[in-house]
Amino acid sequence: MSDLVAAVRAWIDDDPDPATTDELRELLEVALGDGFSVGEQRNALAELADRFSGPLEFGTAGLRGALGAGPHRMNRAVVIRAAAGLVRYLTDTLGSLGPAPRVVIGYDARFGSSDFAADTADVVAAAGGHAYLLPAALPTPVLAFAVRHLDADAGVMVTASHNPPQDNGYKVYLGGRVVTDAGQGAQIVPPADAEISARIALVPSVASVPRSVVDAAAAGGAREVLGGDIVDAYAARATALVPDGVPRDLRIVLTPLHGVGGALAGRVLAQAGFADVTLVAEQADPDPTFPTVAFPNPEEPGALDLAFATAARAGADLIIANDPDADRCSVAVPDAAATTGWRQLTGDEVGALLGEQAAAGHAAAAAGRATDGASGPGVLANSIVSSRLLAAIAAHHGLAHRATLTGFKWISRVDGLVFGYEEALGYCTDPAAVRDKDGITAAVRIAALAADLRAHGRTLTDVLDDLARRHGLHATAPLSVRVEDPGLIAAAQDRLRTAPPTTLAGSAVAEVVDLAEGSADLPPTDGLLYLTEANDRVIVRPSGTEPKLKCYLEVIETVAHGEDLGPVRARAASRLELLKADIAAAAGLVIPA
Repeated sequence: MSDLVAAVRAWIDDDPDPATTDELRELLEVALGDGFSVGEQRNALAELADRFSGPLEFGTAGLRGALGAGPHRMNRAVVIRAAAGLVRYLTDTLGSLGPAPRVVIGYDARFGSSDFAADTADVVAAAGGHAYLLPAALPTPVLAFAVRHLDADAGVMVTASHNPPQDNGYKVYLGGRVVTDAGQGAQIVPPADAEISARIALVPSVASVPRSVVDAAAAGGAREVLGGDIVDAYAARATALVPDGVPRDLRIVLTPLHGVGGALAGRVLAQAGFADVTLVAEQADPDPTFPTVAFPNPEEPGALDLAFATAARAGADLIIANDPDADRCSVAVPDAAATTGWRQLTGDEVGALLGEQAAAGHAAAAAGRATDGASGPGVLANSIVSSRLLAAIAAHHGLAHRATLTGFKWISRVDGLVFGYEEALGYCTDPAAVRDKDGITAAVRIAALAADLRAHGRTLTDVLDDLARRHGLHATAPLSVRVEDPGLIAAAQDRLRTAPPTTLAGSAVAEVVDLAEGSADLPPTDGLLYLTEANDRVIVRPSGTEPKLKCYLEVIETVAHGEDLGPVRARAASRLELLKADIAAAAGLVIPA
């Protein structure tokens, strides 16, 4: 206990933020003071022990965690240390390549985001670098765009994406002179994460990190707040993704789920010619408390309820939802059979639609360039946990296909990428400009597709039916189990490794792959893959950002010529339910109600 108290007091002395120092002082007073019950003192000590259980881990997702005081929380002291470690990494990596690092910094509207961004800019400038601060709270895709557009050596985005309100995070991108291959402008991957983390660990104290205007002047650094032209450039690029001649007659309902994407997504859609866009009023403005949703994630049940109600009033043709930092996109289409009147498409379904759109467009353009000696067929890519349908689409159009580890830090690095996606509603539709998932350009692309189909009396679901008849019905479903004790996730993974299932959905397991062992195609990752003789597939992995064990299920049903898809979908849905029950039983997990 004496060591813990000493660590708390040392942190208080070094913390630059009065709000978080007050937090720790109050907890320390309860833990050590008089007039408090034994229970209150134990709770305060437990809270302090958790906050000082170690540093918040800096990994391939950067930093992400609950806001609060102490090294195991997101706060200004942790961010300043992270910024110092990042600048040291950039300086060491660049060496004698020329001027000091150029870093562009963005932030969303979550609690603390603007302060964390400002601190990062101050650290970069005081170390002699050039810090470019985005002009306002903006979507993550704008930051990813700015890294490449400005040829910056690194980018930092302060966001926790779709996490609960009490969280925040810190994503790092590398580009410019640091990364010169296909991953330029993408999020960090090993070994950069470990190398940055090692330099963060070397920071002796927050007080030792220069970050004042005087420090910046002495070091020759600069801190520049960018103008609105960077947003204009992004909007112009996104708008240009809609080809001339595509119909724009479409009534759209758009929700940013209280995030920072509403204004910009609406602007881009309008500039692209989609004039009939209705924002969900209750969720239109940024609000870090996310008052109308339990979790600000379009995947979560109930997240689109207000959008469904707005769409019913507006007579909409399409619903588009972005998550709070607008790097993800969810789509819903009218469905008279659904209770809400709307069918929310899965990430795999939207990935297939956008993949087919991209592949057909690329193949047509490549045919027109055949006499120009263009090299390479172009590549479609998706994460290994996403549907196998994209591979079939790529083959049909003469394109290559790559499966990567989960996360856009891997997908966006694929050389020759034309389009990439992951089932968790992330789509890279313009890799030449944004090497990351982008919910705004995905929205524009899907709107253009839906409008074009509508003009020909067809729908997005008609295209999905076409793909099912051509490639077989690929039906996917997630099974996510949220836990309070992270140890339960490790226990489930151990159980599956030591006693793997021998049958799933009535079919023998033909192949078991421990993804932790890695392969020639994939680096090691904590996951397990099961493939059955019926060609059903199950992948199990822990979430990288939340206390969840995630299972990804896929069945493929052959569709006979002229066969009604209704019974085919019913068979696939039944098998998916059997897969859920079997894999949950094998892992020793209870399927959430």
